Amino acid sequence: MNNRAPSKLVLVLFAGLILVGLGTFIFQLGGEHPERAWQAYHINFLLWSAIAQGGLLFSIVMHLVGAKWSRSMQSLAESFAAFFPLSFVLFVLLFLGREYLFPWLHHEHGKEVWLNLPFLFSRDLIGLLVLYGLGLAYLYYALRLKLDPEQTKGPFRNFLLRGKTGSEEEAADYKKKMRVLSVLYILAFALVLSLIGFDLVMSMEPHWFSTLFGAYIFAKAFYLGLAGLMILSAIFYVGREEDSTLTPAHFHDLGKLLFAFCLVWADFFYVQLLVIWYGNISEETHYVIQRVMTLPWQPLAVTILIVGFLIPFFILLNRKVKSKPVPMIILCTVVVLALWLEHLLLLGPAWNHHVSSLPLGPTDVLIFLGFFGLMAFAIAYFLRMFPEFTPGRTG
Repeated sequence: MNNRAPSKLVLVLFAGLILVGLGTFIFQLGGEHPERAWQAYHINFLLWSAIAQGGLLFSIVMHLVGAKWSRSMQSLAESFAAFFPLSFVLFVLLFLGREYLFPWLHHEHGKEVWLNLPFLFSRDLIGLLVLYGLGLAYLYYALRLKLDPEQTKGPFRNFLLRGKTGSEEEAADYKKKMRVLSVLYILAFALVLSLIGFDLVMSMEPHWFSTLFGAYIFAKAFYLGLAGLMILSAIFYVGREEDSTLTPAHFHDLGKLLFAFCLVWADFFYVQLLVIWYGNISEETHYVIQRVMTLPWQPLAVTILIVGFLIPFFILLNRKVKSKPVPMIILCTVVVLALWLEHLLLLGPAWNHHVSSLPLGPTDVLIFLGFFGLMAFAIAYFLRMFPEFTPGRTG
């Protein structure tokens, strides 16, 4: 096994986190407030799925524009697609918690044609199938392009490389197909994540609407994906500087992209807020006032603004910091945590009316760690199966 690939001990550690999260979820389901378990599940499904979707999008965009500087990071970004099958299963399981997640389920809201569970889950299921199908098809050709047919090991690798000749014409054909799939994935990314944002976030307040909310959701997903990729790349760089194809220049360039989408995410939030504020329509303003001006949500909103935008904004202005992997690991971890809390801010008031304290406790943290373990295990297992995708000069 390539010494740059994750070890069995790492897989065992991540499996342990999965068991901790699963045990906490089951324990909470059997307690007095099973709704808290499903709400934590819902938030983490959205967060970690967005990281995976946005992470692969980096590779797809870089391939489409022919960015040579990013090739080492592209391979790591493609490993995020390993979470797609798990994300799809997690979405299907979400149906089991429907009674605890959709406040409009047994109430008249005037939008029954669109907001009814069979139609909602059907369209989202089809959307995720299309998005993940395109992503995995892109990964299939990326694997065939990069793997050496002379080094096949195991039935899965043999299946992937079946019939590969290694000719230049074949490689050109794979690249052409990857470009087509890239365009389709980008379109599906925008459309499907907008749909998920409308159905699984905005619909929790069925009388509130924002036409910009879909763009806000998919911009945030790319921001999360870039943060996740930065963490993964930095982990493979630290301690392996001499044996890595990654350089400080890679982190600087990725840091500039992270900085840009930090601004895009915040700008979309501000534009929504500005239009709602000036429109002053009660159905729209209630949603914002409840989340940014009332307790216990106001302190959370301020925290997200500071930790998710202001701190990254001022830190990423510095050129040197963007080139240092360890500070970027810390910063991007903070960004992921801030956007985890942002999901709670968007969804929490719809689920928890008239609460005096934030519905956030140790069980939420442990379920978060369980989902982290699930994603980390998927990525580590993929990179262990395909060590060629880890950045290194040898092997």
